[in-house]
This record gives sequence, structure tokens and C-alpha cells, in this order.
Amino acid sequence: MLLFIEMMNDIREFMETGGQVLTVIAFVVLFMWLLIIERFMFFFIKFKALKKDILTRWNARSEANDKVSCWNSEHIRQAQISKGNLSLTQNLALIQALVVLCPLLGLMGTVTGMIEVFDVMAISGSGNARSMASGVSKATIPTMAGMVGSLSGVFAATFLQRRAKRETELLEDAMPLVH
Repeated sequence: MLLFIEMMNDIREFMETGGQVLTVIAFVVLFMWLLIIERFMFFFIKFKALKKDILTRWNARSEANDKVSCWNSEHIRQAQISKGNLSLTQNLALIQALVVLCPLLGLMGTVTGMIEVFDVMAISGSGNARSMASGVSKATIPTMAGMVGSLSGVFAATFLQRRAKRETELLEDAMPLVH
């Protein structure tokens, strides 16, 4: 219990040192990782059932040998593949947008921290080193946090995109058209 309290105090101090922008970055990174975890759960749990349902519907269709039926089969196949692809790529664009947003918020933290440094220099004249140091830390900590959040999201987003593409290709291969 003491370890937990000490850890929470360290987190609180870190958040205070980084300023208000660090709180925004923390919420953005938390939201991004909630979306990433949801996508992983979808890929490894729910998509198997969806894929099975799509393939069952595809294999259960009755198909005559005329051209109209072949044309219908192709469109049904494309619709089912699109349904699977939409499910696979859901929220991936939002995850990518949050990945891009993290370093931009970090830069905003840099600007606000440097503004604080210049305020201290304007008020105290030549500059109080201790007050300037707090402004510099408010400038560098959000930048670091934004980059760390962005880099962690880049790897996950890339993995999810590749997995979605591969699963879509496997779904296409599992639904052959018989002419």
C-alpha cells in the first residue's frame, strides 16, 4: 500500500512539473491506448466469429450456373469482404490521428514552458535561475511525453494496419468464386 501511495505521489509531481499540457497529453495517450486495446481484443476474439459468420454465409449460398447468378455472387462476395474490412479497420484512422496529435501537443508544451521562462526573465530582469529551471522543465517534459506516447502508438498502429490488411486478404482467399 505504501508503494502505491509513493507511486501516485511521484506521478502527481511529474504531472505538476509538466504543466497543464502534460495532463492533456496523458488523456490523449490513455484514449489512444484504450482504442488500441479494443482493436487487439477485436482481432483476437471477435473477428474469428465474424469471419466464421461471413464464410458460413458465403458457403451456404445457392448458385445457379447462369451469368446473373455469377454476377450476383461477385457482388455478394465483395460486400462481405467490405463488411469484414470495415470491421477490421474501424478506429484505425482515429488511432493514427492521435499518434500524430501527441508530438504536436508536446510542442505546445514546449511553447508554454518557454513562455513561462520569458515571463520570469521579464519580471526579474536578468532572470532567476530557479524560476527559469521550472519553465525549462515545463518545456521539455511535455515534449518528451508527446514523443513517447506517439512512438508507442506508431508501433501498435502499424501492427494493427498490417494485421487488418492480412486478414482481409485471407478472407478474400477463403471466398473463391466458382465460374
